Amino acid sequence: MAKELHVVMLPWSAFGHMMPFFQLSIALAKAKVHVSYIATPRNIQRLPKISPDLQPFIHLVPISFPPLEPDFLPEGAEATVDVPFEKIDNLQIAYDLLQKPIKQFIADQMPDCIVPDFAAYWVVDIAKEYGVPLVYFSAFSAASSVFFGPLENLSGVNRNYALPSPQSLTSPPEWITFPSLVAFKEYEAIYVPQGFWGKNNTGISGASRLAKVISASQALAIRTCNEIEGDYLEVYKKITRKPVIPIGVLPPEKPGKRENTEMSPDGFMFDWLYKQSPRSVVFVGFGSECKLSKEQVHEIAHGLELSELPFVWGVRKPNAANDDEVDDFLPLGFVDRTSEKGLVCFGWVPQMEILGNPSVGGSLFHSGWGSVIETLQFGHCLVLLPIIVDQPLNARLLVEKGLAAEVKRNEDGSLSRDEIAKTLRLAMLEDEGEHLRSNARKAAAVFGDHKLHQDHYIGAFVDYLKNNVAKR
Repeated sequence: MAKELHVVMLPWSAFGHMMPFFQLSIALAKAKVHVSYIATPRNIQRLPKISPDLQPFIHLVPISFPPLEPDFLPEGAEATVDVPFEKIDNLQIAYDLLQKPIKQFIADQMPDCIVPDFAAYWVVDIAKEYGVPLVYFSAFSAASSVFFGPLENLSGVNRNYALPSPQSLTSPPEWITFPSLVAFKEYEAIYVPQGFWGKNNTGISGASRLAKVISASQALAIRTCNEIEGDYLEVYKKITRKPVIPIGVLPPEKPGKRENTEMSPDGFMFDWLYKQSPRSVVFVGFGSECKLSKEQVHEIAHGLELSELPFVWGVRKPNAANDDEVDDFLPLGFVDRTSEKGLVCFGWVPQMEILGNPSVGGSLFHSGWGSVIETLQFGHCLVLLPIIVDQPLNARLLVEKGLAAEVKRNEDGSLSRDEIAKTLRLAMLEDEGEHLRSNARKAAAVFGDHKLHQDHYIGAFVDYLKNNVAKR
């Protein structure tokens, strides 16, 4: 009898990576695959609880950063959300120091397969030494993965290591041979060459890390499905010359209906939501990684006020010393003026439960791929305001597919309250936006189909692993 599969998960220390890797671990556990999920202790504590029936299949493996110089990272910092932007390189250096204990773990366990993220380029040598196959997992959309091109493009071979120009990133690349909107705007493209391809304090660029991992991988697993991105998946196969396996969108479980809402800490919010008309409320949230400036927050606030739509806004608190600074983070009098129309909630909010409330009909957010999936499984219309990394590319993909309206910005990339209000009203209310609302409702049949993603996509991925990596 063949032994049970054992897979090691190696996510990068950012929530947009750790959560998809965790969701993939859950999906594999449901298919009776044994998973070892490696992360630092604090990051493991932050993961959702695993249901008792899956606990025998998922082993959470805490591996600590070695002792670091004082001030190298903020105290207790283990993920990008804990670290100011200028210290992200230091977090990556600390992450790279995990390779020694991880090598020991691989040597002890001898798993059937390692599933790394882009950052863990050093696992390539470990896998080679112990003869363990690698399958890269991309938590990004196929469109954004395709945009950055074939391996030669990532590693710099095609350009003799010269950085691409920002201008070259403002139109779809030549390997996308069908009409596409997937590209950066000029104000976004300025930061991409240095940020992705450029040298940094870790000694290796993000693009080179990714190229090394993809190059050494037997196959590439990606968090998407043919129903949404079949065209881009075909291009990804061509440019990587590897088996590309869509694993479905890993939709998180929908929360059950709340009981005794008034008794819970956020009971007031749900009490208010249940009093609103069906599909009338906009949920506003920009995730844990997007650190909005005060100017951006003010324009969003004024845009919401001008739209006159009911809203729930989960505002990430600035790193403020006192409540006065928090109050100043929003326009003067905004909370009072909009108190009947909307709710402002500082700090963490239960996003999935809010999106699942019948009064919510749309979302204004950053177009992070995980949030796109969460929102579309409820069939809500999308109003997009991309901020960083792959978010602009996701936004253009969703506009191209007729699933979203993107807020137009000023030429320098600054926000306009009038455009925010106009786009919200178009998506939520106006006749011209009906096709967006209709398409989003249709998309819910794909994004919310747990059977499709678990049985079909995860099933096919598990079959691939059993037939191609499992030790007989």
